[in-house]
Amino acid sequence: MVLGSFTNLNKPSYKVDKVVIDAGHGGKDSGTRGVMSKEKDIALEIALELGEIIKEYLPDVEVIYTRTNDDFIELDERSNIANKNGADLFISIHCNAVDYSDKVHGTETWIMGLHKSETNLNVAKRENSVILMEENYEEKYEGFDPNDPASHILFSLYQNAYLSNSLKLAEKVEYQFDKRVGRHSRGVKQAGFVVLFKSSMPSVLIETGFLSNPKEERYLNDELGQTYIASGIFRAIRDYKVEIESMN
Repeated sequence: MVLGSFTNLNKPSYKVDKVVIDAGHGGKDSGTRGVMSKEKDIALEIALELGEIIKEYLPDVEVIYTRTNDDFIELDERSNIANKNGADLFISIHCNAVDYSDKVHGTETWIMGLHKSETNLNVAKRENSVILMEENYEEKYEGFDPNDPASHILFSLYQNAYLSNSLKLAEKVEYQFDKRVGRHSRGVKQAGFVVLFKSSMPSVLIETGFLSNPKEERYLNDELGQTYIASGIFRAIRDYKVEIESMN
């Protein structure tokens, strides 16, 4: 755990040794769509590739997936998997889309927080709308309505305890995308995401690119492109781990 055992000097021993990788959407929830592909499939490919890279180059880190095939996993169950396993990081992988332009492109990494624009709210609304496919969602999510901006503001108040470390990781992800992978980084952003709000550890949601952009859709479906993206996320996790553990 990030706040784990205590040393002889009575200082907390910081460790990052368990990561949950969440491939967004799945099953009856395809996520956003491009001309030739679905978000759920791309997210899964990148998630599995990321897990393999971590296992190879950080063998001391345990990798746990929320799904390894085309299953529909409810949003609260995704964070429950991370919580029950005592994860140190929760990484949720997605693809983006906009309906007003086929030129918009680039990566975004999101953390829980108050949306500062209508665009940010719309991204959260799209990702959160999957709860409408779940049974008894009003009761399960305490009256949360994905179409009500007030509900997203309420959700943004959660995760404050992990905000600083979530931001650390998110900034490292976007740095890697921009400087090492050669992607256009749209930066770190905040909004109220259902999949993040119950996770008891630093958590990020990564939008790897826009399926509404034909060029970017081809890149996201390319095996080498997926490897580059997964490698960028891996290096961010590695650098975050080094920084956190150096605090010992």
